[in-house]
Amino acid sequence: MTTAPVDGVTEIVDPADPRVDDYRELNSIAVRAEMEGDEFFMGEGYVPIDRMLDSGHRMRSVLLHPKRLKRFLPTMERPEMAGVPVYVAEQEVIAEIVGFNMYRCCLASAYRAPMPTVRELAESCRRIVVLEALNDDQNVGAIARAARAFEIDGIVISPTCNDPYQRRTVRVSMGEILHMPVARAAPEDWPAAIETLHESGFETWAMTPADDAVDLWDLEVPDKVAIVLGAEGHGLEAATMRATTHRVRIPISPVVDSLNVGHAAAVTFAAVGRPRGVRTTA
Repeated sequence: MTTAPVDGVTEIVDPADPRVDDYRELNSIAVRAEMEGDEFFMGEGYVPIDRMLDSGHRMRSVLLHPKRLKRFLPTMERPEMAGVPVYVAEQEVIAEIVGFNMYRCCLASAYRAPMPTVRELAESCRRIVVLEALNDDQNVGAIARAARAFEIDGIVISPTCNDPYQRRTVRVSMGEILHMPVARAAPEDWPAAIETLHESGFETWAMTPADDAVDLWDLEVPDKVAIVLGAEGHGLEAATMRATTHRVRIPISPVVDSLNVGHAAAVTFAAVGRPRGVRTTA
């Protein structure tokens, strides 16, 4: 190790060491999904790791490049880190562990918390975002970060939506996804989960660029609202659209076809969060 030994830190010299099995094949979504299951997830970077601790997720271990250790020392002093193994390894060892050349690694694994059901989430929230079949980790992360910024209370994801705790999602969200309750609808309950929201008093807004949809700025925001977003390109399924209360569009310049789903989410969240009685139309 290029730095002096530190109490509570163990150097890994053998890439096959089973103590770092949590960190293998990080770039393979299929392998990671099978490996992590509903048991644990990964965080990458100082801020996401702090969010892991802040959000109450119980840590499993930490893996660092030696040059990352000094800045991580204050985090090691947190009571939540008591008894958590902290490993350091040189660049070439880390590359063999994770499966690619990860520059100055800063990783942690933590146990997943149980997910609430859609009904449980609906009964405890006033503002929800619903994601159908989003398959881009960065978009899911960006939406989660915006949701926290604009005080959205929870997230419902369809059966085919990406894992909200995938490493890139956690990183792009700056760990904010970890502070939000997430419910995944079962395959047999989709899109019927939209009706579950209605039964709990929610209006549901299906976001679409269609010209015949209701203008976002013309809608009164109800006490309980769920914003329903689909994947870029394909958008929401027709059955999901039909299940919602309103089809809603964000008015944009005609020279632009549509917004990135993360940007569209942030605009809608901001509109929903505006003070009651404030109108944006003349």
